[in-house]
Amino acid sequence: MSERLRNDLRQARRDSGMSWAQFSQATSFTPAYLRNVENGNRSLTIDVAAAYDRALRTDGKFEKELANAKAAPSAVPWGQDGAALTVLADLVDGRAGRVDRRGFVKAGAAMSASAGGWAGALGIARPSAPVESAQSAGGTALLVNMAGRLEFLRRLDDELGSGEVRRQASGELSLAVTLLKAGRYRGTAANRLLRLAGEAARQVAWCTFDQGRPGVAQRYFDASLRASAEAGDATGGVYTISFAAVQLYSTGQADRAVALLETARSQLRRHSTPRMEAMLAARTARAMSKTTAKAATGRQLRLAHDMLDRGPQDDEPEFLYWVTRSEVEMIAGSCALDLGDPAEALRRFEAGMRAHPSVDEEFPRSHAIYLARAAEAHLVLNDLDAAVAAAWQAAACLGSVDSARSSSQLKGLRVKLAPHAAYRPIADFLQAAAG
Repeated sequence: MSERLRNDLRQARRDSGMSWAQFSQATSFTPAYLRNVENGNRSLTIDVAAAYDRALRTDGKFEKELANAKAAPSAVPWGQDGAALTVLADLVDGRAGRVDRRGFVKAGAAMSASAGGWAGALGIARPSAPVESAQSAGGTALLVNMAGRLEFLRRLDDELGSGEVRRQASGELSLAVTLLKAGRYRGTAANRLLRLAGEAARQVAWCTFDQGRPGVAQRYFDASLRASAEAGDATGGVYTISFAAVQLYSTGQADRAVALLETARSQLRRHSTPRMEAMLAARTARAMSKTTAKAATGRQLRLAHDMLDRGPQDDEPEFLYWVTRSEVEMIAGSCALDLGDPAEALRRFEAGMRAHPSVDEEFPRSHAIYLARAAEAHLVLNDLDAAVAAAWQAAACLGSVDSARSSSQLKGLRVKLAPHAAYRPIADFLQAAAG
């Protein structure tokens, strides 16, 4: 659709008889920019389509076509060879589009469908990949370097938040798609590249959600799952689903999140490891706590701790470095707060902080969210001094972090503190936060 629309734009411009100078003046875009759009070197955006409509007097034709293309779900069948590259290339080409951030229910339904497609596609028997090969001696080294950069971005996301990381991960995704299109890699090397593309898409998805755009994020989660299925990478797909589940339970779709995580577990089979099980159990507990399922939440948290008690395993995926006893305790605190037990929430938050004393330096975004929740728990217990102290700490953690999700958590805390503004320390915090 994107390529056909670009061709239509080019032909309509030519049919108008306008020179590039005239057309540039009519659209308010430079000729060089528009040439790149028509040639596919720049994304075709709604603004550009609307400019063509304005200059060519086509009554919104191109804008409507592009909007419909961006809003439509992917028609690429699951399990079809090469489907993952088609979907990934569409994203790189700008097909994710401007999805209404309020459309999170539609995004949730689409995510559930993606998980089902992923589970089915993993079960499709594929021929064994031939021996790894690349067309140049440095080919496999490039894959190693790309994997290292994606690992760096995972860590950077912990410290800086999602803004810059999304841009960098998008660049890695674009590079992976370019290499896949070129057919430079064969056999297991091509599978490795597809896995890397899936991880890059997952990172873009997570960062996009963290920036408050769940509709667009869903498209990248879907692409990541398609890449993992085609590469036979069940572990990578499970990891993607675990992050998609966070988006679902954070946008009021906890039941969908639980179902999504069950789908992930059903596909682990022999690929499971204790830390992976701990992560899935902890996130299932978090989703269940939002449905007020207290007993089920407790069972999942106990399972998470039991899995971590097994200690480090040689085959644990490196990307699970953050799944620690501290993190599980912090999740348990959030669960307790949602289940109406602020005292238990504080006990768990404090245990999590004791288990990882440097958590504020290594994971400032997550720590800010947990501090904000601790402040809410203190507030419920009417300990205003402790509440405002935790609020100040949360604000300090967010000082250098770009995260709409964390900022939203702090904004919600300010709303809850506002009724207590007669208390001077809280008034001072609210005034400082407003400035």
